[in-house]
Amino acid sequence: MSKKKEKRLDETAYVYVVKNTSYNDITLLAWDSVLYAGTPVVYDTRYGYDLGFVVAPAPQSREPYREGDMNIHGACLHFGPTDGQEEVQDDPNAHQCDYCMGCQASYEPVKVRVNGNVDWIDHLATPAEMARWRENSAREERALIICREKVARHKLKMKLITAHFLLGENKVVFFFSADERVDFRELVKDLVGVFKMRIELRQVGVRDESRLVGGLSVCGRDYCCHSISDKMQPVSIKMAKEQNLSLNSMKISGPCGRLLCCLAYEYDYYVEEKGSMPSEGSRIRIDHELWRVSEVNILSRKVTLCASENRTLSIPFAEFYRLEDGHWAVNEDYLEELFSSE
Repeated sequence: MSKKKEKRLDETAYVYVVKNTSYNDITLLAWDSVLYAGTPVVYDTRYGYDLGFVVAPAPQSREPYREGDMNIHGACLHFGPTDGQEEVQDDPNAHQCDYCMGCQASYEPVKVRVNGNVDWIDHLATPAEMARWRENSAREERALIICREKVARHKLKMKLITAHFLLGENKVVFFFSADERVDFRELVKDLVGVFKMRIELRQVGVRDESRLVGGLSVCGRDYCCHSISDKMQPVSIKMAKEQNLSLNSMKISGPCGRLLCCLAYEYDYYVEEKGSMPSEGSRIRIDHELWRVSEVNILSRKVTLCASENRTLSIPFAEFYRLEDGHWAVNEDYLEELFSSE
């Protein structure tokens, strides 16, 4: 019987971030004792019982989020299987890992009340299960070759991506992409005859293909969808415009041909910051003359104003304030010092 069914719905437990490295799914799971990064566990995935690795304790907020807070960290997904206990920190901000330089150090997990809203780890993987997992991993490349031969024989328009043998069930999952719906019923019959187990073919989109396979992005680092998160957020060209990025599709698109996932990471922060500044295109009166806001630069924290005869001013955010009528104005002392120095 699974641990999930044995446990009461209302109790305390440790909650962990667990990653399945075969199809790159990330989930939160509960367990009744302390586990460390790299611990292999067996749990119920969307495809059946399978092996995953503990990444870290689920991050616990020490303080409520404050608007504009730039010191927000999450669990680092760059890890390796381990049988030992890693060093933990009392202060999660005392150290950052050497890989991403932006995550928290490991810290001791704390018990929380789960209230039935978190699934449970079924059990810790045994040495025999780890040996079987390694054997299955070695078989996957051959299974992919066999399936590709069958696809070619049936003349199906589909691109096979990966194959995965589940640890806890007699089942193999093939992931593929296709431009249209594919009737693969005859293919499944052939594969059942070869592998003598349950066969599941799962169609995914081009973004999911990159998430499953991984690779190096234009920034020179691992794909975000493969190494940081399995959640595919909607990304729009509006996000690039809001961040004053080049709209050249070659520069803002990933290898999958879609807009970069990272365009969504700082979008909310840009919207939040720009909401407290004069909007681009608005007019500000300076010394009896109207100046137009041409750019609000969040990184340099300056607003660029332009007037006739190609005159421009670059003014720090701190020098702007709102008038009672809602219009924006610039600190008079700053303007006096600025114009006197010209």
